[in-house]
Amino acid sequence: MEIVIRNSSDKPIYEQIASQIRDDILTGKITPGEALPSIRSLAASLRISAITTKRAYSDLEAQGYIETVPGKGCFVSANNLELLREDRLRHVEASLARVIADARIAGLSMQELHEMLDFQLEEEE
Repeated sequence: MEIVIRNSSDKPIYEQIASQIRDDILTGKITPGEALPSIRSLAASLRISAITTKRAYSDLEAQGYIETVPGKGCFVSANNLELLREDRLRHVEASLARVIADARIAGLSMQELHEMLDFQLEEEE
């Protein structure tokens, strides 16, 4: 798992961490049941306070993305697969809304947009 902290960001560090872990969960880079780095090891690798990392993990746990098992660590929640699916759908919908807005600015027709999407899907197969 790679987390990048940007000091120039207007987001607090704990939000940057939580956001990147959430994105990794939603995109499937981190799978349900997978262990996250310990709070101390993640803090050490990012050169930040363990308190900051604990805040990120606490927020993710409160949102249902991760679970803490006492004595074992933090894991991606396997109990909330439907929640994760809904979040993935919202993520895709938001991405499509941005694409449609960009397409309108570029003057693309719906047909051209469909062709571009079809082409991208074919490239993936």
